[in-house]
Amino acid sequence: MDARVIALVTNIPGPLAASRLAAMGAHVVKVEPERGDPLAAAAPGWYTELTKNLRVVRADLKGDGGRVQLGQFLASADLLLTAMRASSLERLGLGWAELHRRFPDLCHIAILGEAYPNDDRAGHDLTYQARAALLTPPSMPKTLFADLFAAERAVSAALRALYERDRSGIASRCDVSIAEGAAMLLEPARYGLTGAGEPLSGARPNYRLYRASDGWIALAALETHFLARITQALELQSFDAAVLEARFAEHSCAHWERIAAEHDLPLATVATIAAPTGR
Repeated sequence: MDARVIALVTNIPGPLAASRLAAMGAHVVKVEPERGDPLAAAAPGWYTELTKNLRVVRADLKGDGGRVQLGQFLASADLLLTAMRASSLERLGLGWAELHRRFPDLCHIAILGEAYPNDDRAGHDLTYQARAALLTPPSMPKTLFADLFAAERAVSAALRALYERDRSGIASRCDVSIAEGAAMLLEPARYGLTGAGEPLSGARPNYRLYRASDGWIALAALETHFLARITQALELQSFDAAVLEARFAEHSCAHWERIAAEHDLPLATVATIAAPTGR
């Protein structure tokens, strides 16, 4: 991917999308505010990982010098990636009408919290998950699902915009709503796969978590051939939750991993969060 990308992004969705584009071969310049990216203080190891293939510069975009520098970057760029509210884009002269007039060959992917008319409403991953019914209070989410999904959707939008520009000669802007993506993450539940009592909710013995002698394992035997294999491998007389609970409790996770490898079973140990290598 031979593209020049200017990324006005901080925190998580934008920097992650910029990093993914750089990993695909794009030449990415990440323009940060003078105070830097808050992610560098909150998670320095992750910030370092996400920026290792980027050129990072700091600029005061509220001042004339920073605006001139940004304009120079954009003049030779193929794509602008932003992660800020709509009103902030307008204040920086990056509304689509003005941007397209000045740089007609420049595509723009704008990561926004919410789509118009709520594109100026304040929010972060937690509030987007809250509105999308992804939370189970009082538990906090295991990870930043909305932010991570928004980053991947932004990468897809960027690839499409660049492809369409090369095909038609017309640059375009695409808004990527974090809230919209969060709502999409709930579709398995809305369509009856993961809600209470549904096929992938843990209500059925072939798709659920079981306690082993030293931890937990996950079984995902959806297809009939997997059901047949696990019945044979575990020497089961019947396939029900109580029988499986008793059987799995007899041995360690490592034991069941070996059985899974020998018999080609969809079974895995439930892992714990490990620190990044070198931390």
